[in-house]
Amino acid sequence: MISSMAMISRREMLKRVGVLIGVGAGLQLAPRSLVQAQARSQGLAAVGDALMSLSPAEAETLRAIVARLIPADQNGPGALEARADRFIDRALAGALKNLRSAYTSGLADVNARAQSSKDVAFAKLSPADQDAVLREMQQTPFFNLVRNHTIQGTFSDPFYGGNENFIGWELIGYPGARIAVSANLQRMDIKPESSRKSAYDYGMFSKGEA
Repeated sequence: MISSMAMISRREMLKRVGVLIGVGAGLQLAPRSLVQAQARSQGLAAVGDALMSLSPAEAETLRAIVARLIPADQNGPGALEARADRFIDRALAGALKNLRSAYTSGLADVNARAQSSKDVAFAKLSPADQDAVLREMQQTPFFNLVRNHTIQGTFSDPFYGGNENFIGWELIGYPGARIAVSANLQRMDIKPESSRKSAYDYGMFSKGEA
């Protein structure tokens, strides 16, 4: 985390993001037919890591940004490992497509600032120099936009492309989606066992728009 920014600490942020569980940039569980849900799931699985909205150069810049906003540290992996960048790319091709131009100009601005200060692309800067560029931008609308989406991509339901391997949920101790709560899960003296399930792994829910 960029230590001298007017930002909450990583530890405090992890406490607060619990309210974002299951929230993916305003995406909500939507009741649809099971056939539609299965088709949607299979379609996203086929897409895999292929870019859906961003150019390769934009994606490289975005990966570097999310890696600095929630970096891997002694507490565990961070936003890059959780694939917050993939979440954002998919959302910009769907529910957040109205923000595509904001990312085009915002990512270009990030690189322009890097080129101006060090004559290299943002992704090629050292972590300290990347932090310096982001610190300059912390009052801009794009900084707040990408920070919010990075948090959402790290901690939202894995269906939307982020929270890879449930990394985000592990960081905040969320045990995963369940449709029933056993007696053991209600105990305060033991850590609940992770279900390692998305909400959409249950037949009672169908896939919302990603």
